[in-house]
Amino acid sequence: MLKGGSEVIHQHGALDSMQQSNEHWDCASLVGFPGITSAPNYPSKPITDRGNNPERNELSQWVEHVTRQLIEDFPENETEAMTYQDNIVPALLGELRSKKVARRNSSESMEQQHQWNSHDLARDENNMNINETGTKGMNGLDDQGLNLITHLLECAVAISVDNLGEAHRMLLELTQMSSPYGPSCAERVVVYFAKAMASRVINSWLGICSPLINYKSVHCAFQVFNNISPFIKFAHFTSNQAILEAFHRRDRVHIIDVDIMQGLQWPALFHILATRIEGPPHVTMTGMGTSMELLIETGKQLSSFAKRLGMSFEFHPIGKKIGELDITMLQIRRGEAIAIHWLQHSLYDATGPDWKTMRLLQEVSPRVITLVEQEIPLGGSFLDRFVGSLHYYSTIFDSLGAFLHSDDSSRHNVEHGLLYREINNILAIGGPARNGEDKFKHWRSELSRNGFMQVPMSTNAMAQAQLILNMFPPVHGYSLVQGDGTLKLGWKDTSLYTASAWTSPNSR
Repeated sequence: MLKGGSEVIHQHGALDSMQQSNEHWDCASLVGFPGITSAPNYPSKPITDRGNNPERNELSQWVEHVTRQLIEDFPENETEAMTYQDNIVPALLGELRSKKVARRNSSESMEQQHQWNSHDLARDENNMNINETGTKGMNGLDDQGLNLITHLLECAVAISVDNLGEAHRMLLELTQMSSPYGPSCAERVVVYFAKAMASRVINSWLGICSPLINYKSVHCAFQVFNNISPFIKFAHFTSNQAILEAFHRRDRVHIIDVDIMQGLQWPALFHILATRIEGPPHVTMTGMGTSMELLIETGKQLSSFAKRLGMSFEFHPIGKKIGELDITMLQIRRGEAIAIHWLQHSLYDATGPDWKTMRLLQEVSPRVITLVEQEIPLGGSFLDRFVGSLHYYSTIFDSLGAFLHSDDSSRHNVEHGLLYREINNILAIGGPARNGEDKFKHWRSELSRNGFMQVPMSTNAMAQAQLILNMFPPVHGYSLVQGDGTLKLGWKDTSLYTASAWTSPNSR
């Protein structure tokens, strides 16, 4: 374990170095698409055209309550489920709409009073977990947004009971009522969920489940997300810190990146390793991905950066998923300290069968596994995935809409090129009935169950996360929580990404 804060100071230098050399790592130079090489100029205050409350989620909080009630009341009997679709869902949503209108009228009649009686919020205040500030956020969800979300929920229930004809009719209406360029987060969320659910309906009729993926376009949108939001930087720098500590005083190290994409996070780590007091190690990197063309280009970029630092480096591209490999394909050498890194996403299946991935991890016995998980359910029924993903992505859309205008090109690039692809993969492609494989709900619990030991994220890792958040005005509402050996980054009170580190009892 590293001592003191010196490594954090060096990490500051790594971030500066990464920003100075960013022209070598933009989308244009890497994948042939126009990229963004600097963070956008954020307004000093959150945008308030969506409502009068910048202090708390408005769309995502409302969605959380309604979808929780939807799942709790959903019947197991198929006949009752059809009745549920026709009666209970409209009743639940109608009840919330009437309460919203009643609260607004009451507020106007009390000389624009900004706090409402919390007893009128719901049947169970504790279950909703909404405070007075939160009620104002719900008021920010206008009648049009409420109507769109209502139709979306009714459509999800129709799909869950295989009433595909009715679902298709409702989806046609939703696509005409919403736009990806709309001023409200609700409208933008609904249009992408509607498109994903329409794909699912068509796939159910035609039996087609696997769309073609333009990996260059996905990677470009991923980099834009890295530039305008702290979530990806959080994943990169907290993982780098854990890997740095695991490699302390090791002269031969091997990093295995489960889905390397452009390798955006590694130059910062290379900078620190190259300036170690004991001298730089020999670094071997194995990068996995679907496109060998992109992997080779990423390897060239990383090799060039390592050469400029005077660091011994070799790159091994593998155009397969980690769950499809055997240990001999990783070219592990005796004496290497091994780190396996996985930044989880929902763009596509990056690992293959989870049980095979776990088996390989046990065979490799790495010194450290750095895992960054999305706090979103990937398994279970369609309705489970719909509910979890609607709350998760409503929160992310809220975070982007708080400080980027509706016509911002970077925001649209991320929402359309990245978030929509994840939503589509979860709803239209994912699920055990579609791919024949059960996915682990939480890899953290599975690693623990299979003999791996958690390495608590250090105070230096916490410093890395705080450094990233300091790049964004604090008024925007990002939340950082340390607990149970993990670091969690979210928006307001909703956790979105969780970083953790693990080691094998037989680590190399």
